[in-house]
Amino acid sequence: MELFVWVSLALVAGGVIGSVLPLVPGGLLSVGGVLVYWWATGYAEPSILLVAALVVVGLLATLVDYAGGAIAARAGGASLATTAVAVLVGLVLLLVAGPIGFVVGLAATVFVVEFAQHADAEAGLRVALYATVGVLASTAVQVLLTGSILVVVLLVAVV
Repeated sequence: MELFVWVSLALVAGGVIGSVLPLVPGGLLSVGGVLVYWWATGYAEPSILLVAALVVVGLLATLVDYAGGAIAARAGGASLATTAVAVLVGLVLLLVAGPIGFVVGLAATVFVVEFAQHADAEAGLRVALYATVGVLASTAVQVLLTGSILVVVLLVAVV
């Protein structure tokens, strides 16, 4: 295989790894890998329809990455302000304490803000649980989406 095919495979594999690492855009790495592979093969493989489908899956993974936790928090009943503050605190704690800091910061912030607004510990805990499960579930969904892109690109490259 030529160099750019290897580069594309590395990008797609990096997309799967990036799906579990914070601040690494796994879906976008996968899309980049698909497009580099397509270019490296002279736009011969995969077909344009498959390229379009893989790009859509990669963009969906990116959407899940950036919006999954916020959507789950909103579904659990968190206000838009609570969600925004929790994401900001989570990002700051991500830089300080890594992924665990992000998850704990998000959950704690949602609980504290919701409790301060409604003085209901049970509701605050429920909303914090939704947000935490949403962040973890969005990571799992990203891995499945980017992993499926990797499998398809490997099949196209090998077969």
